[in-house]
Amino acid sequence: MKLGFVGTGTLSSAIVTGLKSLPDETTPVVVSPRNEEIASELAARYPDVRIAADNQAVLDQCDTVMLAVRPQIAREVLKALRFRPDHHVVSLIATISREEIAGLVAPAAHVGKALPMPMIARLQGATIICPPDPIVAPLFGRLGDVIEVEDQGEFDALSVVTATYASYFKYLDTIHTWVRSRGVADDKSRAYIASIYKALANAPDTAPGQDFMRLSQDYATRGGINEQVLRELTEHGTFETFAEILGRVHQRITRE
Repeated sequence: MKLGFVGTGTLSSAIVTGLKSLPDETTPVVVSPRNEEIASELAARYPDVRIAADNQAVLDQCDTVMLAVRPQIAREVLKALRFRPDHHVVSLIATISREEIAGLVAPAAHVGKALPMPMIARLQGATIICPPDPIVAPLFGRLGDVIEVEDQGEFDALSVVTATYASYFKYLDTIHTWVRSRGVADDKSRAYIASIYKALANAPDTAPGQDFMRLSQDYATRGGINEQVLRELTEHGTFETFAEILGRVHQRITRE
């Protein structure tokens, strides 16, 4: 495999960083010069990462190509490129359908979508792939978990999950700010909150037969303070509003 990236941003950097952190990893990688700072940093850090002269040069030198350009400019960029029938194209552009990407990269015969996350640089998290791909799935499987789906609808629904990260950290920041307002030192409050939520993130693995609502009930001891917070948030319509927002994100993903 000769792996190329059209677009050199956060995701491209994370994939290359994760890949090159593996022992004895020698896959040749070619990145576009679109983001000069990131491209130069990757090329300087890893001897088998090279910077192409332009996006077309990436295609000319590689057989597996990951599309990581911003959706706002993706159509314009891809229309200007000449793909080969043997190109194995993987789109990392969440808001443009696989069908449209296939039209933009014709005559490339194999076109799929993947959605890795930045934490893949640390070999953490999961990548969703549509459709199942015997070449790309093992690559991402070396960097974390892989979830392959047949249906574009499943892929789009799972993609909505990635829209919740910033809100998760705002939730933690709200807790952190309140605790500090009660006179707790910043480093102590942050360390405690980070440790607690890291442990909570492992709870589904320790109880694989339980759904998330069951875990919520397990932690909401009757008459306890967890039950109080859950009840008050529910009474204020917090979770209903959240579900409505997820629906609007889904509409955006499937319409753009």
